[in-house]
Amino acid sequence: MATSISSNSCPRITMLVVCTILIGSSMVALAGNFYQDFDVTFGDGRVKVLDNGQLVALSLDKTSGSGFKSKNQYLYGRFDMQIKLVPGNSAGTVTTFYLHSDGSTWDEVDLEFLGNLSGDPYILHTNLYSQGKGNREQQFYLWFDPTADFHTYSVLWNPSHIVYYVDGTPIREFKNLEAAGIAYPKSQPMTLYSTLWDAEDWATRGGLVKTDWLQAPFTASFRGFNVSACVWSNGASSCPSSSAAAAAKYPWFSQQLDAAGQQRMKSVQQKYMIYDYCQDTKRFPQGLPLECTLRTK
Repeated sequence: MATSISSNSCPRITMLVVCTILIGSSMVALAGNFYQDFDVTFGDGRVKVLDNGQLVALSLDKTSGSGFKSKNQYLYGRFDMQIKLVPGNSAGTVTTFYLHSDGSTWDEVDLEFLGNLSGDPYILHTNLYSQGKGNREQQFYLWFDPTADFHTYSVLWNPSHIVYYVDGTPIREFKNLEAAGIAYPKSQPMTLYSTLWDAEDWATRGGLVKTDWLQAPFTASFRGFNVSACVWSNGASSCPSSSAAAAAKYPWFSQQLDAAGQQRMKSVQQKYMIYDYCQDTKRFPQGLPLECTLRTK
């Protein structure tokens, strides 16, 4: 999961969505049955599977949080999860939906929802690691109450870029800039994880607001997991080795943000982004990361 950043260097976040399910013989297409698609990672009895595997509730108390992960690993794809976040006073809690590879130089695509006091907005904290290098945080306020109902959070990951979506609206893009010497996630298969855990030392106002354990257990709910992706198994991808063939069969493989999508993303960032590492000159006194300069060109 993403490392924290101080309250001085960052405020908060939100993200993603996209829900097209493409079905092909060499590509997995899941409709979100927990028993078939996921394994519990921690939490003992704090993971509740309901509605014949269609709904999962994660809970957090003072002893432990809880989580699950996908049975499969993926190398490129589109991933959607409907989440209803912890209601009420959720300060100190973090609910996550993220992709993560193994190893010491891992790749990772993060969506972390930072809880807050009742009546204050959640922060969607996003980050991205490539070859073990992160520090690429962007944070957003959500433009709706994420505890009142389920909303869809999505990641598109293909050879050209990674895009975060919230209810179908793109909120962040990380382009493949390998030609400029910037590592891009392209060779390490990633597993999908969801967790609910306590991070009162940093999650809410930089750790100033602690978890109120009198409110425990805290509960977040997950449903509607859909994936259209290349499954990685026994050292090989289920998708065609040719990029042209993969794109011909699976449009997401070459999908780009069109002008309308770029404008929607820009609008969200102007209205709801509260932290962008590419604007934090105090954090990077020797100069902003190279991709910050390149993404404006």
